[in-house]
Formats: sequence, C-alpha cells, structure tokens
Amino acid sequence: MTDKIYKLGKYTPADSMSDLICNNYTMLLVLSRFGISLGFGEKTIQEVCNQNGVDEKTFLAVVNLLISNERDETSVFGHDSIQCLLDYLHNSHSYFLDFRLPSIRHKLISAIDTKHDNAAKAIIRFYDQYVDQVHTHMEYEETTVFPYVRSLLSGVKRGDYNIRVFCRQHDNIESKLSELKNILIKYYPPGNVDELNSVLFDIFACASDLASHNFIEDNLFVPMISQLELNVKKQ
Repeated sequence: MTDKIYKLGKYTPADSMSDLICNNYTMLLVLSRFGISLGFGEKTIQEVCNQNGVDEKTFLAVVNLLISNERDETSVFGHDSIQCLLDYLHNSHSYFLDFRLPSIRHKLISAIDTKHDNAAKAIIRFYDQYVDQVHTHMEYEETTVFPYVRSLLSGVKRGDYNIRVFCRQHDNIESKLSELKNILIKYYPPGNVDELNSVLFDIFACASDLASHNFIEDNLFVPMISQLELNVKKQ
C-alpha cells in the first residue's frame, strides 16, 4: 500500500512544484519547454516560475489543460502570457525536431535490419517522410504564425491573415506516427525484441506528446490569439 496522495482538482501557484512532477511525470517535458531546470527543492509553483522568469498563469494553464483536458475559461491572458506561450511552443518544436525525432530514427535503424531487409528500408523511408511532414508543419508556425502573433503583440495587424487560417491548416501530425507503430506491431517479423519494444515505446510516447502539443495549440494558443486579434481591432 502506498502513502502517496494524488492531487485532486487543478494545480495552483501555492502547490509544490515537486509534487506536480512526482504525481505527473510527463510534466517534466513541460518544465524543460518553459526553460525550468530541476533542483527546486520544496519551492511552490509560483516561486519556481518567478525564479525562472516564467509567467505562472501560462505555466498553470498548460499544466492544468494537459492534466484535466479542461481550459479555465475565466482566465484573462495578457501580452506576457502570450509571449511566454510562444516561447513554450518554439521550445517544443526544437525538442521534437532536434532531439526526439532524430533519437527515434537512430533507435529504429538499430532495431531493424536496414542493410538486408527491404521492408526495413521501406519503414525508414516512411519515417523520414513523416519527419519531413512534421518539419513542414512546424516551419509554417515558426515563419508565418509566430511572426504574425508578434506583430499583433506590437499592436499591428498585417494583411488579411488571421488565426483561423492557421486552424484550417492545422493537421493531425501524430496520425502518421500511429500508422508506423501499427505496421511494426502487426507486420514486422520477429527480431531483437527488446530493441524493437524500446523504439515502439518511444513512438507511442512521441505520438502522445505530439497530440498534447496540438491540443495546447488548439485549446489555449488559438483562443488567446483570437482574443488578441479582437483587442487590436478595437484599438
């Protein structure tokens, strides 16, 4: 029997940051994307955010949305919150493109026989095509969406572009990764079971992480920018 007590309800600024992480280990990824390092002792969420120059309201909005799947409709987010979320999303892109996806490719090559197995070569091609798709998706956000938002933050709305255009083009980038894991599970012949299971675990985790990333964009980022557009229009 464990004496661990899990949090009921949403996290607040007064809650312990270590309790948040111990009860929800996937929030480690959220920490790193906000630029928060470990080693915060018994400090509260508010204290850790202040120490790291992170807007606590934005941090809690992301954390509670991912844990509860519910957005706090009563929260009002200002320019600091939007800039903080932009930094979070940019860091998320760097994590996927520079670390997570290359790491999975390396493990995938190690787990399957790409030298002599045509099926294995086809799997790697499939994966590389998927990574290209993710690059295109995230590059669009970096070169089009984020500069547009920064111009809004400066009080300028450029051209006819609006955040709803982003919504219409926002594809489900984790779906093809789900196809890959199904191919490996259902059709790839027996081999190094431990290595293959390890890379499958990473693929499952990455697909879930990408889905969470999209969820944050759709349910937090887009509503915040829609409100910002209205505010700029009224000026």
